[in-house]
Amino acid sequence: MKEFAYARAGDADEAAALIAERPDATYLGGGTNLVDLMKLGVTGPGLLIDVSRLPYDRIEHRDDGSVLIGATVRNGALAGDPGIRERFPLLSQALLAGASGQLRTVATVGGNLLQRTRCGYFQDVTKPCNKREPGSGCPAIQGAHRDLAVLGTSDHCMASHPSDMAVALVALDAVAHLRSVDGGTRTVPVAELYLLPGDTPHRETVLDHGDLITAVELPAPPPGARMRYRKVRDRWSYAFALVSAATAVSVAEDGSLRDVRIALGGVAPRPWRARIAEERLRGGRPDEETLREAARAELAEARPLPDNAFKVDLAIDLIVAGVRDLIARKDRV
Repeated sequence: MKEFAYARAGDADEAAALIAERPDATYLGGGTNLVDLMKLGVTGPGLLIDVSRLPYDRIEHRDDGSVLIGATVRNGALAGDPGIRERFPLLSQALLAGASGQLRTVATVGGNLLQRTRCGYFQDVTKPCNKREPGSGCPAIQGAHRDLAVLGTSDHCMASHPSDMAVALVALDAVAHLRSVDGGTRTVPVAELYLLPGDTPHRETVLDHGDLITAVELPAPPPGARMRYRKVRDRWSYAFALVSAATAVSVAEDGSLRDVRIALGGVAPRPWRARIAEERLRGGRPDEETLREAARAELAEARPLPDNAFKVDLAIDLIVAGVRDLIARKDRV
């Protein structure tokens, strides 16, 4: 591992001042992904600025039904929060589907949003990778790509986004709160936080150097929303999603879909909001074939390769099953 300096920030101003001085500095939350990548030699920051003790460790349930989740809240604490479990169950389910209990105890909300791809070529510094070294190539296209993306890819990169939590947040229309090095603040929908690879796969988010995620805000869920997170993986515990689906629906008294939200994981370089399928389903009373046609339309632009083509049918099945089963449920969650 490359030698590095370490500093623990006492407040956000100190963190900003430290990172502004060092282009090779980066923030450290729980470190569950960053430290692994440092050990592998994938990244080598000269300075780690520990922000895990900044005062962003609260989950604030507001009177209007929205929730403000501090960026240093641990994933395990968020998954177990009674208000999250009751009103945003798909978020709790997504968190519990990710990593191990030990990792969830350490990982932070802000860090989880910025975890990097698990593509084997990205993590192996002896192999070319356009994301790690622009212009070096993408051997996954001809090599091992079973776990990688089928939507939103380019000829330069087909890495998939690994987070379960982010998929749930995208389905819930969550917004990230950011603080820049000059103290300015802005918000970005989590769905727009990530960039598709195009011809610049090394640029993964809209964040500038020194931007600090301070919180994630969840708007109030639609009245009577029913929601669920489903994840298909190679083994029951401690595996990344082959395909996952975060689904939330609101059903009108006549049985039609008043609102439907679907986000997919494991199929794209970012959490994939299935807006085409949503648009086709919203307001209707879909039968099995209508559901399947909407799901097929969502996956129509997929660019699968031989070993990950199964993800297209798997994503279609998850969309269909997710919406169908929630419509049939009588309870709210």
